[in-house]
Amino acid sequence: MKRYLFFPTIALFAHFNMAQGLFKSTSSKVTFYSHTPLEDIEAVSDKATAVINPTTNQLAFVVPNTSLIFHNSLMQEHFNEKYMESAKFPKSTFSGKITEKIDWATDGEYPVNVVGKLNVHGVEMERTIKASIIVKKGGISAKSEFFVKTADHKIEVPKLVWEKIAEEMKVNVSAELAAQ
Repeated sequence: MKRYLFFPTIALFAHFNMAQGLFKSTSSKVTFYSHTPLEDIEAVSDKATAVINPTTNQLAFVVPNTSLIFHNSLMQEHFNEKYMESAKFPKSTFSGKITEKIDWATDGEYPVNVVGKLNVHGVEMERTIKASIIVKKGGISAKSEFFVKTADHKIEVPKLVWEKIAEEMKVNVSAELAAQ
């Protein structure tokens, strides 16, 4: 009889622990892509931090702007110095709350909306971003694709290069989070 009680107790403890703890990743991936007829611009960072609190459904991402790596060093320099002004605005962030109910103890993929604040270039905007949360074997993955308009965040594009930089950037975020 004791053995039959032991396994459900362990499962309940694991569920309680998962629901109470934070899940974090310090090597989340963020990419952005800009397409124009004259030039494509792409950058990748694997230095983003992601945190999910299953108890409150809160989620946050932080990416150091200088961690975005371009295939062209001149593009990277212009991005950090002229457009993002990374010395003045060192990071881009998103923090929000998942609006859908997720059973954090049950493996599965959950399409969700996250309502929160996106801060890019020092300009914070309310956003609703579609995402996918995957719960699997006690871990959590998150992924999303959304667009950011340069004008919304007061990122000035000089007239000389406006044909090379799109007005809207596609951003992809992916994270593998573990219990802390």
